[in-house]
Amino acid sequence: MKKDGFLKGAAILGIAGMIVKVIGAFFRIPLGWIIESDGLGYYQVGYPIYTFLLAFSAAGFPTAISKLVSEKRAKGNYKGAYQVFKVSFILLLIIGSISSIGLALGARYFVDKIIKSPNAYYAVLAMSPALFFVSLLAAFRGYFQGMQNMIPSAISQVVEQFGRVIIGLGLAIVLMRRSVELAAAGASFGATVGGITGLLVMVWIFSMHRNDQLRRPQIYNRGQEDTFTGVIRDLFRISIPITIGASVLPLISMLDSLIVLRRLQQIGFTYEAANKLFGQLTGMAVTLINLPQVLTVALAASIVPVISESVTKGETDSIKKDTQSAFRISLLIGLPAAIGLAVLSNPIMQLLYPKEPSSIGDILLYLSIAVLFLTQVQTLTGILQGLGKQIVPVRNLMIGAGVKLVTTYVLTGIPALNVKGAALGTVSAYLVASVLNFIAVKKYTNTEFHLYNIFIKPIISALTMGIVVKLGYMLFKPLVGSSISTVLSILIGVAVYGFMLLVTKTITKEDFELLPGGSKLSRILNKAGIMRG
Repeated sequence: MKKDGFLKGAAILGIAGMIVKVIGAFFRIPLGWIIESDGLGYYQVGYPIYTFLLAFSAAGFPTAISKLVSEKRAKGNYKGAYQVFKVSFILLLIIGSISSIGLALGARYFVDKIIKSPNAYYAVLAMSPALFFVSLLAAFRGYFQGMQNMIPSAISQVVEQFGRVIIGLGLAIVLMRRSVELAAAGASFGATVGGITGLLVMVWIFSMHRNDQLRRPQIYNRGQEDTFTGVIRDLFRISIPITIGASVLPLISMLDSLIVLRRLQQIGFTYEAANKLFGQLTGMAVTLINLPQVLTVALAASIVPVISESVTKGETDSIKKDTQSAFRISLLIGLPAAIGLAVLSNPIMQLLYPKEPSSIGDILLYLSIAVLFLTQVQTLTGILQGLGKQIVPVRNLMIGAGVKLVTTYVLTGIPALNVKGAALGTVSAYLVASVLNFIAVKKYTNTEFHLYNIFIKPIISALTMGIVVKLGYMLFKPLVGSSISTVLSILIGVAVYGFMLLVTKTITKEDFELLPGGSKLSRILNKAGIMRG
């Protein structure tokens, strides 16, 4: 039953995440057309510092809140669970205010002295208010996730993205008439509007939830509140390691922008050319790399309270079973995504960014393998956080980040690789972190991972898909052109991968029954002789 709960919770967040990414594609891709790689370079410069500061206010706290609420809920202490929310809300109100003001006041110094990209000033300044609103959103999302109700978080994410896209694109179009720097700032301000709209929706949902609590005091008044300082201590005990871990990659992204831009100029590129390459890497190729991990982010968020509840109740077998399920599903997501992006790297980038040079596809090719390791890092991190081992994935990510910095510095300085060296640095970071996380999960859970069922069968399915996709593209391209053949090949790839999962029995009837409408679909497939057992 618990597996059913966490997979359905992951499905809810995953569907919302995919909707958010699809909406985001209607933001990032047209944005690339409007402000081009120059503007995307300015736009992207601000995001590492924004996400770095956001890590202190909104990255570790949702997980910490979720874990504490889940533990108290498992003990029937609903009064204590609500107290966790109240204390965390006040704390995030303070942290969000400090972060927002700090970014606004420090924007000029950051772009002038650190990044050496003064034209990005307005883009950084425009996103500073978003830190306040997104921080408050984190308190609500953590509380509902701890109650194992993923619907409020899902709804607020979609609404937040709608606000971001509509206003961000609109301002970019209007301000482009004045300058590309202001257009990039207009796009950045979309994050602030999105935070406001998402927060308003979440407050409305919470008010309805609170009214339901007040109507049922016999349930929600159970248990005892902790001391204020006790809740603060527990929140920081869990959130600080997670926050440090969440701030590692934004910090590395900031250093990355510094290293990449300077190294490219050292090997002969002008600032303008280096900025274009940086925009192609971070604003275009990385966008596609981040798409599949939406599902594993949802999986990780859903698995934390479930594992935490099992730990509280001492249910060792449930921990092992849920760990196997989460890892297997993340592998089923990461493998086909990595292979699909690799075999269609050039056609995909040309389809999305026709104004950019054809060499942009090479950047995606080098980055594609990072998807596999990134999805594993996120899922395994969620498991370790649920186990109360939140410092372990932080340490592993820091090791991976150190490897990335060295790799990026060395490889970006090779003229034949240039910005593709930074892509390989990203791959190396996630590879190291995922391997170390996997070793840690095996150590702390004693979970056995069946080589053939969990690894070999998904690899066979994904490789078969990759071969068919490549052949399909080569066959269709002379007939209907690159763009249409790319779309057709992707659709064929989805169908082939699904078919192979059924043929190899990687996906079973039990898996289907965990999904909405899955029982009916499994009966149809069973009658057709495609799925057995």
